Amino acid sequence: MAPKGSDIKPGVRSPRVFFGWWTVVTGGLLALWAEGYFSYGFSALFKPISSELGFSRAVTSVATSIIRLEGAIEAPLAGWITDRFGPRWIVVAGVATMSLGLVLMNYIDSLWSFYLAWGVVFGSGFMLSVHLPMDTAISNWFVRKRGTALSVRMAFSGMSGVLVMPLVAWLITVQGWRMTCVIGGLVLAVVFLPMAWLSLRTHRPEYYGLLPDGAAVRDETVADARHMIDRGVEYAGALEEVEFTLREAMKTPAYWLLLVSQGIHALAASAINVHCIPFLTDMDIDSLKAAGMMAMMVAASIPLRPVTGYLADRLSRGNLRVLVAAAYLLQTGGLAVFLLNQTVPAVYAWFVLYGMGMGMGWTVASPVRARYFGRKAFGSIGGSSMLFVTPLAVAAPVYLGWVYDTSSSYTVGFTVLAVLLAAATVLALFIVPPKRPGRASDIRRII
Repeated sequence: MAPKGSDIKPGVRSPRVFFGWWTVVTGGLLALWAEGYFSYGFSALFKPISSELGFSRAVTSVATSIIRLEGAIEAPLAGWITDRFGPRWIVVAGVATMSLGLVLMNYIDSLWSFYLAWGVVFGSGFMLSVHLPMDTAISNWFVRKRGTALSVRMAFSGMSGVLVMPLVAWLITVQGWRMTCVIGGLVLAVVFLPMAWLSLRTHRPEYYGLLPDGAAVRDETVADARHMIDRGVEYAGALEEVEFTLREAMKTPAYWLLLVSQGIHALAASAINVHCIPFLTDMDIDSLKAAGMMAMMVAASIPLRPVTGYLADRLSRGNLRVLVAAAYLLQTGGLAVFLLNQTVPAVYAWFVLYGMGMGMGWTVASPVRARYFGRKAFGSIGGSSMLFVTPLAVAAPVYLGWVYDTSSSYTVGFTVLAVLLAAATVLALFIVPPKRPGRASDIRRII
């Protein structure tokens, strides 16, 4: 809901540190901690949970699939709410829910309680706070520097696999998996709830007398919010940003090609993240060493994340597809190296190449969507995409677990992932920027 003209502060100069950067830092640190449990830490929790409670690998994998399925159901509504009312409250609610879910893990004693605590409660909080609403908050405050801002958040996210995931693995050895989850939940409640409240704003910077990127406001007196919003639209338009509604975006080939290619990327990431440490320990690698190897894979992704964001800000819209294709090509090459020579040294080569491509793929996704479709429906477009993409990510870990349960090997599953990533590489080359809508609509028109 747009605020009234009186809600804006006329003639506000940009502060020395643009407020949007505080949003970036909070989003990055939140992703650092939460991803350390969800995306990477679950691989360390996988065997202790399945062993103590007597679950098969396929059954244990269902917990992460529940999260992704839940995310697909929630995402369109969460995206619309974020666009319509702002990201602040939805992120705060998500952090509180995540915290509760991790604390509840201390009390699970059955399959249904495991699915409820991890899959439903923790999962819904994660989906509501870490990705789409936070990326929307950042994208609202940046245009020229959007790729850089999002890549900074993604760099923090990548460090979760290097810093938090090994911490989770170590805590499991000294405190047990239950207390490890409780510690994670308490940190979310004590540290990240107040951070989210203080560093997120409800609306675009124009509503607070500022321009995106911290650009100077030359006119010292701004009459009302409508005038300042128009200034923001002019600023973004000068940088070739076009504002699409959700319906307008869904009528373009670019929307659907991005959806399929990014869906394959998410599918591969979800499968490998869940089964990485179980796969390595099956090769008689110690669990802590396996966690270190997985951390190395994530570490390989970190340097290319800010580089990718920098390039996404500077490449023309037409050349962004090359960046997307390069990400998927690196992932394909990494998997191919291992499949052709299934040895421990080949695993290292796979993890380095795959990690580089993974970091590029995650980092470029949001800037491309924003560069192609603009800010006003960023959350709604992203949420609708997740509705289609998430079923792929839901099925992937369960499929990989089923492959192992039936063949005692991951080889067939990894081969399927390599073929799909190769297809996504080719598909990405056909993602051309969408044509401008026939008529520009009001920024409050989202759908």
